[in-house]
Amino acid sequence: MRFEAGENEAGRRLDRILKKILKGASLSFIYKSIRKDVKVNGKRAKPETLLAAGDVVEIFLPDEQVEEFRQGRAPSARAPGRKEFDVIFEDENILVAAKPFGLLTHGDVVEKKNTLAAQVAAYLAERGAYEPGGLKTFTPAPASRLDRNTTGLVMFGKNYPAARDLALMLKGDEGAAGEACVEKVYLTVVKGLLSSCIILRGRMQRDAESNVTKVLPEGSGEGRVMVTEVRPLAAGKGFSLVEARLLTGRTHQIRAQLAEAGFPIIGDRKYGDREVNRMASQKYGLSAQLLHAYRLTVKRGTGSLEYLEGKTFRARAPGGFKEIAEDLGCRTSETE
Repeated sequence: MRFEAGENEAGRRLDRILKKILKGASLSFIYKSIRKDVKVNGKRAKPETLLAAGDVVEIFLPDEQVEEFRQGRAPSARAPGRKEFDVIFEDENILVAAKPFGLLTHGDVVEKKNTLAAQVAAYLAERGAYEPGGLKTFTPAPASRLDRNTTGLVMFGKNYPAARDLALMLKGDEGAAGEACVEKVYLTVVKGLLSSCIILRGRMQRDAESNVTKVLPEGSGEGRVMVTEVRPLAAGKGFSLVEARLLTGRTHQIRAQLAEAGFPIIGDRKYGDREVNRMASQKYGLSAQLLHAYRLTVKRGTGSLEYLEGKTFRARAPGGFKEIAEDLGCRTSETE
């Protein structure tokens, strides 16, 4: 078997590329094969060898054995279910999807197949933009995630360079100072009347067992810094429609910080107000937090994605969001 490394393989380790191709092979078999049965550009190579575009990799194994390994755990090109997401933007490098309520971004121990990542991969496979089970070693993947019951925008890299650059851009959001590479803004309705913009600062302490984020004081020596800017858009009847801009990207950041500040998100079973949640459930059928990732703006592009600089993506608030906000006296065009 012989193949030429492309952009998706460039800069990646030989052992990891082979593991992607020979899906059914064990790591010990991969390492043994590299020592005896694999050449790069006609020469022996090491497992940690980084491939470059144009490198020729030869695997001196029987064709039937290679095919058996290739088919060992090859993913199906069929969709795991009907397409539930909307495509907000797509070009040759990225896809921006609008995730619906109740759909996991990635798989977990309970649900592994019907996820946003799987649906996007199936969508791209159907359009010929991705070849599952072929010699391609890259699988389209989300650059970030949203909670199962948070709706809105998720960015995917469609090839390895784009995925790498997206990861670098989003990693730039981790600091508390300076302008984020990708500005992420959410819409939500909270209990309480917020009259002016506030900056929420604190530190995150995670309880992995209960999957809860605790907000510590900003001056605490523990945890990681969390900063969220919250701007009111409309208010009435004891509730406010707000825009939350992430200045850091921590797990449950918006939900935990708003609750700590006295403005819990309606419907939030983990951090919210029980009485408000009971009302929202009985009146609107709301079973989880009303939180929507509605705007992404690329402030600084990186590498292959420099051309995205200045571009903004928006996702319309899902059905019911506008009605709930308006019924609570929070009328605004931002929910359109």
